[in-house]
Amino acid sequence: MARTTKSQWDFGGSELFSAAETRSVWSVSDLTTRVKRLIEKEFTAVNVRGEISNLRQQASGHLYFVLKDAGAQLNCVLFRGQAGADRSPIRDGGQVILGGELTVYEPRGTYQLRVTRVEAEGLGALQAAFERLKQKLATEGLFAPERKRPLPAYPNRIGIVTSPTGAALQDVLHVIGRRYAGLQIVLAPSRVQGQGAAAEIVTAIDRLNRWSAAHEPLDLLLLTRGGGSLEDLWSFNEEVVARAIAASALPVVSAVGHEIDFTIADFVADLRAATPSAAAEIITQNYVASREWVAGATEQLAQCAWARLTRAREDIEEKLRRLHREHPRRRLETWLQQLDDAQSELGRAVRRNLRDRRVQLSSRQGALLAWKPRRHLLERQRHLADVTRRLPELARARLETHAARLAELRSRLRLLNPHNVLQRGYSLTLDATSGALIREAAAVRSGQRLRTRLASGEVHSVATRTITDTPLAE
Repeated sequence: MARTTKSQWDFGGSELFSAAETRSVWSVSDLTTRVKRLIEKEFTAVNVRGEISNLRQQASGHLYFVLKDAGAQLNCVLFRGQAGADRSPIRDGGQVILGGELTVYEPRGTYQLRVTRVEAEGLGALQAAFERLKQKLATEGLFAPERKRPLPAYPNRIGIVTSPTGAALQDVLHVIGRRYAGLQIVLAPSRVQGQGAAAEIVTAIDRLNRWSAAHEPLDLLLLTRGGGSLEDLWSFNEEVVARAIAASALPVVSAVGHEIDFTIADFVADLRAATPSAAAEIITQNYVASREWVAGATEQLAQCAWARLTRAREDIEEKLRRLHREHPRRRLETWLQQLDDAQSELGRAVRRNLRDRRVQLSSRQGALLAWKPRRHLLERQRHLADVTRRLPELARARLETHAARLAELRSRLRLLNPHNVLQRGYSLTLDATSGALIREAAAVRSGQRLRTRLASGEVHSVATRTITDTPLAE
């Protein structure tokens, strides 16, 4: 904490501070730290009730939100890994009771609640229980689409589980009576809200299944009631009801509450209807469609017959037009005309071919007359005499050329003959045992037997020592 002293400031001669007067000036950080210590010392453990808003989750896993009521709001933080803090009630709009420590977030200078415990309150607790059960049953596969059974297309007898005095039953009966009065209904009365209602619903579902197996079979079950609050509909969110629906041998239609209401029973049932009246319409929809189809069948039949007659008439008219266009006499006349054209073309082709042949014959006759065999025979005889005269000369010249080439090759062979080199005083030294040529002194070892070939004869010797660095004479 910093302290400064001011002596005297004069403005227009008036003295604002005396020389002895002093005042304390805090830095923002010091003041905030002091406030934080006071708050944390005073509010070590608090419980606060309110509604959650502005919920956000950071990548770190920490939750930040605001807890508010009608008059104020409080910043809250729930750190990841906080033991004993149930996160399921934390959602926007949720009513909760939070336990924790009040502190100050110094970088922003705001106070906040560091949450260590979360408890759902009122409807928030029911909603949290709803979400937990929903997640549990979904994990077990009770909501899976593949386990949903199709409803019979034309049900004759259905069972209804509902309150006999409720408006939902009257709505269902009214719709069924208007759309298909022949549908038989077996009612299993049950309370649909309050303490013990869930057990009665389970019993009613079981009674209808046993009645269907022992007496007249039912095609499906309708589980229904009118709208209400979450507490009013809670019997249909009980786990025992959900498992009874899943265990039912008969397909189950759930029509609980209004269109915006969803219960666990809706998720488990084979089909969910928005309202009781909508469920009755779905159950009887094929009867209504069939009745409407039958009602319109006469008109459709007349339309089909008239369309068939119209197509037949148009087909006959088209065939008459084609018959007029394609009369056999017309086709015969066309063929006769084509035959005349073919005959004319054939005559022209024969005459053209005969003319071409005559031209070819005349040309070949002229060539034959121009070609004189005697003259060609004399030319061939003169050529033969000339070749006969030149043949000895050509043979003699070819022989002389080859003789010169042979002499040249003999001379080159003599130059390459190693004996000629030996004649000039050189010799070849060989290993006496292997006959290998000795090319350098380093390849000879002491005591090695050698054989030296001269121009005339050979000399056999034994090496006594070798000298490898003696240069040849220039």
